Amino acid sequence: MNNSRTLADRIEDLLPQTQCTKCGYDGCRPYAEAVAAGTASYNQCPPGGAEGVARLAQLLGKPVIPINPDNGVERPRPVAFIDEQVCIGCTLCLQACPVDAIVGAPKQMHTIVKDLCTGCDLCVAPCPVDCIAMIPVTGEATGWDAWTQQQADEARLRHDRHQARLAAERDAAEARAAARRAAAAAPAAATPATATPGASTSAAPSAPSAPAADDAEAKKKAIIQAALERARQKKAELAASGAGPRNTEHVSADVQAQIDAAEARRKRLGMASPQDEPAPDAPKKDDKPA
Repeated sequence: MNNSRTLADRIEDLLPQTQCTKCGYDGCRPYAEAVAAGTASYNQCPPGGAEGVARLAQLLGKPVIPINPDNGVERPRPVAFIDEQVCIGCTLCLQACPVDAIVGAPKQMHTIVKDLCTGCDLCVAPCPVDCIAMIPVTGEATGWDAWTQQQADEARLRHDRHQARLAAERDAAEARAAARRAAAAAPAAATPATATPGASTSAAPSAPSAPAADDAEAKKKAIIQAALERARQKKAELAASGAGPRNTEHVSADVQAQIDAAEARRKRLGMASPQDEPAPDAPKKDDKPA
């Protein structure tokens, strides 16, 4: 037996690894650490259900208590479903999925890998065209009756790999940014104060790489804005036919935080959100009455 395992390690082993954040933490590991530290209760995991609370209570030597309703309710396990006729390929759902259960690419139709989905709900709210629904797939089985230890272990591994990939991407982005800053500063540092007599002046210093990066960023913004415009038109068509947006009720604070983060990213990129666009027949601010 490995005696070096901490209490947080043992608590994490008993969690379903859906990484849904319904417990109020960014994932199962942070929640396990909070329970071990006594800053969170052991009844904040709806996907684990009553059985999950009982497991944690036994480990901690505490009484079995109901799940805190502020964190949600025990329910049959759902799987995300993408309406591929409505998907615009914006990739926001890919960014939200904690276990890489969504396959797709920018401007390409996305799809859910059913066997990998943990039913966390995190992909639903960020979708700008409301094309994702959560479909129950376990009948009346809920909690650990709807989820196996093998599924939990596999989800945990995928989440760890997902986090490692994000960390590597952040490190690579920081390295590229540092290289661009160094390249931009190099010409100024290399320019001599006075020209050497007789030296050739035909060679000009290399231009910084920033303009090329700016062009690529502008192209990216244009592509995403075009996709969002198509989404706006699709929403207008749905509204005209009496079909309103889906998946907008009972949004948790954690999911709302993801929506807010996505909106903040759009604003940083200078893009308008679909809901900020005027309806097709709405007059613009500069329009004057006929």
